[in-house]
Amino acid sequence: MFDSAPDPGMPAAATARPQLRALQQSPEFARALMACGQAPLMLDGTLVLQRRLPGGLRLAMVNRADLGNPAPLMAALRGQGLGRTPLILSPEAPAPHLARLGAVPLATPAHAALWDLTGDPDQRRAALHQKWRNRLKHGEAQTLRLTRQNLPHDVRHWLFQADAQQQTMHGYRSWPIGLTLAYARENKGQAKLFQAFEGKDPAAAILILTHGSTATYHIAHTTRRGKQLSAHTLLLWEAASWLASKGICRLDLGLINTEDAPGLARFKLGTGARLHRLGGTWGLWPPLGRLLRPLARLDRRLMAG
Repeated sequence: MFDSAPDPGMPAAATARPQLRALQQSPEFARALMACGQAPLMLDGTLVLQRRLPGGLRLAMVNRADLGNPAPLMAALRGQGLGRTPLILSPEAPAPHLARLGAVPLATPAHAALWDLTGDPDQRRAALHQKWRNRLKHGEAQTLRLTRQNLPHDVRHWLFQADAQQQTMHGYRSWPIGLTLAYARENKGQAKLFQAFEGKDPAAAILILTHGSTATYHIAHTTRRGKQLSAHTLLLWEAASWLASKGICRLDLGLINTEDAPGLARFKLGTGARLHRLGGTWGLWPPLGRLLRPLARLDRRLMAG
């Protein structure tokens, strides 16, 4: 359904053996960070970020990683001279066993919406919630023109401007534009911009980042007119169908916040996406692990699945 446009296609990684890892744990993300002057570490297959705190104290952070068995990562950190460095751990799945190391809960688990793109299009369409399917039919009945292209290297692109306004209006922060552009630049063909137009006027846009056999819904915006035309629904459906045709197995639609953004939560889950419980956020300072272990165990029920 997309207009024909210059498109080098997906990198070979998308059709290789599936690696269903979060964007924050992907080599593609690491390349973008390095292009922006950061120095992430890849230890035992886990991406570790480092920060310098006031006073020179170093902090290590691990986000959306598989910490079912943290022992290899802890050994790798010691091997890098980080055995006494404070850690912020945000596992991909509940990991209450981190309390045995002396890790202290800092934030209870959030949830993400993960859309399975395997199977045939009829199965995915049948899995849509009824209201979502009705909006899709409404969008398909319009005269919208859909396009797909690699993200242009343009900080003034209308999607970036609209997203900046959304962030200010709703009080949240997303990636810096420079990091998004670095991702596109360092990972050729893996930052896909999908747009819907009514005539020459943009109605909706979605930027999706692919990494291995997984993709992440990164930035999106719909105009007032686009909402009337169900442009966002149509565009996301067509984008997901295209990703599936290229061997992408899962689309991460991001965090679900039913309190502050209930409409967006319903939209994401209306695709039939699975509600996935993350592991919360833990703080661990290895030298104090034994002392903090009793305190950590008091709250570990809050961090369990």
